[in-house]
Amino acid sequence: MNDTTTTIAQLRDMMRDFVVQREWQRYHTPRNLAVSAAVEAGELLELFQWDDAAPAAAGNLERVQLHRQRVGEELADVLMYLMSLANSLNLDIAAAVQAKMQKNIEKYPADKVRGFYERPVPS
Repeated sequence: MNDTTTTIAQLRDMMRDFVVQREWQRYHTPRNLAVSAAVEAGELLELFQWDDAAPAAAGNLERVQLHRQRVGEELADVLMYLMSLANSLNLDIAAAVQAKMQKNIEKYPADKVRGFYERPVPS
């Protein structure tokens, strides 16, 4: 599997199958899944705690690869819980992203915010 050929639906199905095969549906409430996603996001953030410089700055290829692997694992944990949350709420992830991006485009017009990250002053 890779990002080029794998769909969101395939990832959601994979998570749904994983949960069903273990009979974990009763534990996968929206609250539990949201909390779990936040916990995993904290674990992802922890990998960058107190690290002012990227591992690449040290010039240690092994450390860079290990860091990248750990980031990938924690990112996957976050995404898997979010896929399960979308499954439990029957939310269309692509539609939600598209709708939110449209709001962001309107809220942060490129010609007014290019080069800095501040909310533009309303006209």
